[in-house]
Amino acid sequence: MSLAITGATGLVGRFFVEAALAQGTPVTVLGRTPPPRGFFPGVVAHRHYRLGERPDLTGHSTLIHCALAHLPGRYRGGEGDDPEGFTRLNLDGSATLFQAARDSGVARLIFVSSRAVYGAYPPGTTLHEDLALKPDTLYGRIKAQAEDRLFALASPDFSPTALRATGIYGPPGPGQRHKWADLFDAFRAGQPIAPRRGTELHGADLAAAAHLIRSLPPETTGARAFNLSDIVLDRHDLLTLLARDRAIPHPPPPRATTPLSLPNTERMRALGWQPRGRAGLIATLPLLH
Repeated sequence: MSLAITGATGLVGRFFVEAALAQGTPVTVLGRTPPPRGFFPGVVAHRHYRLGERPDLTGHSTLIHCALAHLPGRYRGGEGDDPEGFTRLNLDGSATLFQAARDSGVARLIFVSSRAVYGAYPPGTTLHEDLALKPDTLYGRIKAQAEDRLFALASPDFSPTALRATGIYGPPGPGQRHKWADLFDAFRAGQPIAPRRGTELHGADLAAAAHLIRSLPPETTGARAFNLSDIVLDRHDLLTLLARDRAIPHPPPPRATTPLSLPNTERMRALGWQPRGRAGLIATLPLLH
């Protein structure tokens, strides 16, 4: 089945491309410019696309939409001083893309959403897909509203799915920095590190969820959202591992003590999805330079 992907050269999108190529699936990258030579471990096609446009999706059975216009390195708060432009590109632009996909005969659309759609629930809440959405950031509101617009297009011939992903980690693409690069640099330099913990998921496990959804009957996953999360990671533990791996003499920050809301992932696991857990983090750490 042919696959088109937006945001393919970003940290998140790259994992979808690499997984599809490993499975022998033809991939078309939708973006303003072709990916740099050698960026992916195989040959991909390219079609010009900017958020807000209607791309040519002829010949593709599935679209994965993970492009997001934002300030570099920021998702929440990625609007900077232009919330109207951020909304126009990421909400209206996504809605235009969804309609173009349906009109082009794309059978399945997988939208990379976010746990930010749950927003304002108090710390310690178990987040499951049937909760009313209470986003408390512009980023979260846009993701929630984009889900609504996507699901409104569902039909027997068009099966949309939203993946409410938590923080994504993994090796960066060629010439890119991984998500913890600034944190690691500050720790190596002995700078103070604020305590913090969050939920994390390896990008390859996100891509595996998308592949699983594509392999199942549309009625199993259509017009549904799925939480995707794996480990709870405290900076104390992450930087302790880094210090041991790289002989860094500085002590890690104290453990965070604030309660954490955890996404319930049973809906996705019931389909056979199994992320790699803490062992995956330990195996990945040496690849994060």
